[in-house]
Amino acid sequence: MTYFPNIEKIVYEGPRTKNPFAFRHYNPDEVVAGKTMKEHLRFGVAYWHTMNQDGSDPFGKPVNERTWFGATEMETAKNRVEAFFEILEKLNVEYFCFHDVDIAPEGDSLEEFYRNIDEITDLIKEKMDATGIKLLWNTANMFSHPRYNNGAASTNNAEVYAFAAAQIKKGLDISKKLGGENYVFWGGREGYETLLNTDMAFELDNVARMFKMAVAYAEKIGHKPQFLIEPKPKEPSKHQYDFDAATSLQFIQKYGLEGDFKLNLEANHATLAGHTFEHELTVARINNALGSIDANQGDMLLGWDTDEFPTNLYDTTFTMLELLENGGIAPGGINFDAKVRRSSFAMEDLLLAHIAGMDTFAKGLKVAARLREDRFLEDLKADRYASFQSELGQNILADKEDLESLTNYALQIENIELKSGHIEMVKSQLNDYITGEL
Repeated sequence: MTYFPNIEKIVYEGPRTKNPFAFRHYNPDEVVAGKTMKEHLRFGVAYWHTMNQDGSDPFGKPVNERTWFGATEMETAKNRVEAFFEILEKLNVEYFCFHDVDIAPEGDSLEEFYRNIDEITDLIKEKMDATGIKLLWNTANMFSHPRYNNGAASTNNAEVYAFAAAQIKKGLDISKKLGGENYVFWGGREGYETLLNTDMAFELDNVARMFKMAVAYAEKIGHKPQFLIEPKPKEPSKHQYDFDAATSLQFIQKYGLEGDFKLNLEANHATLAGHTFEHELTVARINNALGSIDANQGDMLLGWDTDEFPTNLYDTTFTMLELLENGGIAPGGINFDAKVRRSSFAMEDLLLAHIAGMDTFAKGLKVAARLREDRFLEDLKADRYASFQSELGQNILADKEDLESLTNYALQIENIELKSGHIEMVKSQLNDYITGEL
């Protein structure tokens, strides 16, 4: 059965095409900065938003038109697998991501959940083997079920902690079965509402303890994907322990997890933390911790995680600048953790939205490559810090100066001349790169 009978495989037709079911900028075989677009971008599709999101919101019932619902939950789960791989093949996307509860119903017990997951992942593996599509990462949903009301690894209940461990173990078994390249921890409820009854140190120790158990089990079964922590400042927890990249890095360094964990960064999570996405990417990159990204954008007029498809070219350009500076994103990728808007309820919108996101990142890649080729930002920075190329600056950088020697130098200074950054002109020139004028 085909779920999108009127849509052919999406191909590149160039920026002048009028065909909405074609790529305008994403040409997977086009070489940019020494690699093909496909190698640079490593696109992935998120199972949860694509297959499970129904278009409902706090003020309205589901509106999305979907044709894969069956007579039972398991029949629906199998139909979703068929439809999902049809989407992946038609988009020519190489990777996908999922939470355990996305693909299989939980049932009435852990044993039943395991059986359901095994049955569905058998089907997924058949599809992967037939298509060559790969698992970018999987994770365990340890935030939706009522048992995780007070957290999973940070819970105050030892039995809940054990249940969370069982989900992670199964998640790693699935990762091995499907050849997952990464494994993500998103601590949706690893945080607190009030410190009145919270032992923060105790909870953080337990989170780290769980992470170390995961590393040990991965080594035991001979399958150790790249482990990733995904920061988010709030929602659903009021105060989440993985607030942003810097907070998560502090946690990684405190507990000695540097060799095993990097970060999976999301654009909308960055803005919720009061940062730009490029800030979060830079913090991770300069600490050798940029592992993978979730591609989306938020609405600056709304104060929650809207997970819109990325269409802001300015943002994707700076994202790709960071990924190029990082030397690439592999074994991570660019996963579209994004959902169609409530008004985009048709089946075809699932493909149209991904086409828009893929084209925006492809265009951003090309602009970023031109900026790097012209050394636009490098020259700006070199000029701004030029004084450190002087004898004084070189002595400072070589640790040849101390407070006394610098004081003696400062006493001889008659006038310090500062240089304007001309930031408005710089932004105007950047616009020319984005619009193709340069």
